[in-house]
Amino acid sequence: MSGSIVILTGAGISKASGLETFSGDGGIWNTHEVDKIASAEALAKNPTQVLSFYDDMRRKLLSDEVSPNAAHHALARLEAEWAGQVVIITQNIDNLHERAGNTHVIHSHGELTKARCTSCGHVFSWWRDIDTNDLCGVCGEDAPLRPHIVLFGESPLELGKTEDALGHCDLFVSIGSSLTVHPAAGFVDAVNSRDNTRTVELNQEPSARSEVFDEGYFGAAEDIVPIFVSGLLAAAKQPSLRHVMA
Repeated sequence: MSGSIVILTGAGISKASGLETFSGDGGIWNTHEVDKIASAEALAKNPTQVLSFYDDMRRKLLSDEVSPNAAHHALARLEAEWAGQVVIITQNIDNLHERAGNTHVIHSHGELTKARCTSCGHVFSWWRDIDTNDLCGVCGEDAPLRPHIVLFGESPLELGKTEDALGHCDLFVSIGSSLTVHPAAGFVDAVNSRDNTRTVELNQEPSARSEVFDEGYFGAAEDIVPIFVSGLLAAAKQPSLRHVMA
């Protein structure tokens, strides 16, 4: 059996890789003021502070302390072995899906390993700190660079690609997301509105939208995602995609 699969991933999938989540117990927003370090207004008023915050996150991501975990590798296996299309829409700003081997990844909240011109919007691959003296050099405006990250007060990226993927998928899986932020919180509704689709939540605990999913399985992502993927691939020769979790 084939069919298109869309997988939404949130911070919960990267926790076992050594990256902090943003919300919940121990989350980054419990110890940092969002409006001062991660908002569009903060970038305009105090760019040095915003750049420093994301520089620290980039250095952590690129350190030896962080690497893809079993959940990332399982999704890479799914893309490699599934007969249909597998698209990942991630709320995460890390590059762990790509490092694990996934190639169809939509970064709706941006990427730590990219910088963007504040004038023309040109996006650069970026592997070091961003300094206030780093300028574009492409548009001729000598405009400063900023993290290619969706800050609070800004719209998600790649909305057209996201809507297209959701509009054609047969199976939607949400992994490690609290589903409290829109538009991601409504993705499951978009899929449920079509006939002959299936929606599954894989999470540490039920999310804010758990009740609208067809199925839900709960536990650490690094434990339950490999089980789910193995079951899905094993069931691919069967007439139904359902009941793939033991």
